[in-house]
Parts: sequence; C-alpha cells; structure tokens
Amino acid sequence: MGFHCGIVGLPNVGKSTLFNALTATASAQAANYPFCTIEPNVGRVAVPDPRLETLARVGKSQRTVPTSLEFVDIAGLVRGASRGEGLGNQFLANIREVDAIVHVLRCFEDDDVTHVEGSVDPIRDAETVETELMLADLDSLEKRLAAAHKKAKGGDKESLAAIALMEPIAAALKDGRPARSAVPTERAEAARRLQLLTTKPVLYVCNVEEASAATGNAYSARVAERAEKEGARHVIVSAAIEAEVSQLPPEERGEFLEGLGLHDSGLDRVIRAGYDLLGLVTYFTCGPKEARAWTIVRGTRAPQAAAVIHNDFERGFIACETIAYDDYVALGGEQGAKEAGKMRIEGKEYVVKDGDVLLFRFNV
Repeated sequence: MGFHCGIVGLPNVGKSTLFNALTATASAQAANYPFCTIEPNVGRVAVPDPRLETLARVGKSQRTVPTSLEFVDIAGLVRGASRGEGLGNQFLANIREVDAIVHVLRCFEDDDVTHVEGSVDPIRDAETVETELMLADLDSLEKRLAAAHKKAKGGDKESLAAIALMEPIAAALKDGRPARSAVPTERAEAARRLQLLTTKPVLYVCNVEEASAATGNAYSARVAERAEKEGARHVIVSAAIEAEVSQLPPEERGEFLEGLGLHDSGLDRVIRAGYDLLGLVTYFTCGPKEARAWTIVRGTRAPQAAAVIHNDFERGFIACETIAYDDYVALGGEQGAKEAGKMRIEGKEYVVKDGDVLLFRFNV
C-alpha cells in the first residue's frame, strides 16, 4: 500500500530543502526564490523500523526489505493560485492522488530568506494555502453538481445520490470550511472518491531554526494549537539540520542528533505522525531469503492484507499462519513459536495487528 504524501506550502518555506533531506537526494532544487520547483519531484524512501532488522537476525534472513513511502514535492502555492496566480492550478493534479497533505510552514526568522508575504506568520500561511485548496475544491464540485442536476432531472438515481453527498460539502466550502468538516463518517469512502483536496488529512511540519529543533518556538506553538483544534497533526523539524544529517554516514547520524538534543531524525518523526494520522500499521513476512515489512490500514482483514503482496494471495486465500512480533523474537523464530503454541491459524475474518509476522496459505 505505502504512504503517499504531497508536500505543499508557500514558496520559500523549506519544502524542497525538506524533500531533499527526507529523500537524501538533490533532485529538488532548493533555491531562494519562488517557484524553483516547477515540476513535482517524487521521492520514495524506506520506512525505518528497527523490528525488521531484529526479525532478520532471528529468522536468519539473507536480506531485509523495508516498506516505503512516497513524497511529492509540489510547486509553491501563492495567494490567488486558484484564480491562476503564480503557477495557478498546476499543482492540483499532482496532489489529487496523495493520501495526506504535508503542509510545511515557515517558523523561523531569517532576513536572508525572502518570504512571499513579506513577514513570518505560519497561521496566516496555513490559512492562505487552505483557502486556495478550498477554492479549487469548490470549483470542482460546482462543475460536478451542474452535471449531476442535469441528469437528475431525468430521475437518475446515482445523480440524486451524488447531489445529496456534494451539496452539503459545497455549502461548507462556501462558508470557508474544508470539505472534511461536512463529511459524515458513513459517507467517508464516497467522499474520498471525489478526490477533494480538503478531505485529506493534514500533517503540519513546522520548519524551525536549528536552535529550536528540539523544543520548538513561539511560532510552532501556535501551529500546535491550530492542529489540535482541527484534529490534524504537527511535527517540529529543522530542514537545515535534516539536510546536514542526510549527508552524514548512517553510523554518525545518531551522535550528531544527540549533540543537538534530538533523539531521532525529522524523517522518523514525520513517518510516525503520518502513520498515526492515516491509521497505518505494519506487518512482516520472514523467511530464509528475506524479512520484509508491509504497510496496511488499521482494521484490514487478512485476505486484503495478503493482496498488498500480490492480488493472487487475496483471490486464493485459505488462511494465514500468525505469530506476534514479541513472541517471534522471544521464542527464537517460527519453530520456537510453533513449539510454544504461539503460532495461530487465522481465517478470512482475522484483522491483522501491527507487528504480526504472517505466512499466507493460498491456492489459485
């Protein structure tokens, strides 16, 4: 499944610097002027999970294959983007498909880095970007509603149902509220298919100066308050520090971070917050050839979890051998878990848990 995030924000807030750091590449040009990111940059990165290395050691696997996530660095939005200002609506197609929006907010003062609005105010910046996303959603919905109303005149039931879903959302957007505020839980899946930008969960990344990387600052505190009110998440990151960390050999990164009062990297914090935001969990497969991590949504049943590996696994699903991670490690692997009675055979209704070590039985 994976985890796909669109990185958005105003120009010069640190989006591309963060993207470069997260993906440890220089594929996104980080420059001090608006719109240095013209085309979306896509970076696929491994999700760090210490459990994977432990499983490989216990299971004597030849290699490890982590699960991965994708970041899409979108060109900077500006006020009026929905009306064609700056790069206009060029960003829209690039973030329709993402699972979540990572909204980078500038939370640092620096006279050498121009701010497109002339001053630092992360709340204003967040509102500017969200307004543009809401206007883009409203434009999309109004076109769909017009078409649906034409069909509904002929008694088309699907169109009538679509109108019932879309009209309350359009009303919320006109009132200055994001689409997610008007979607009842039971209609969440139907609303998701509309691919509206403001139904997507939001992770605010507060880009602070190096001195505030461990504790945050007054700007990031304001963002934290906003995130709590919205039911969103926030993470404090110094993109400048992350850029330095990404250039270090892996064995030196921990010591460097500890010297700054940090216990983990910004990438780790973004991943944890993103997993929490999207309700994701990880299960593992482990054998002599490889130990591998797989990402699924919390609440996924075994056949659908198997489909993440291959669709044939879901079609021909029979059962899955299941061992909890702690049992697998404590009992020395698959054989020890079986002998201790800790390996279970689960069927189609089993809901896969975070950390499960699974072996699927299937017949196609």
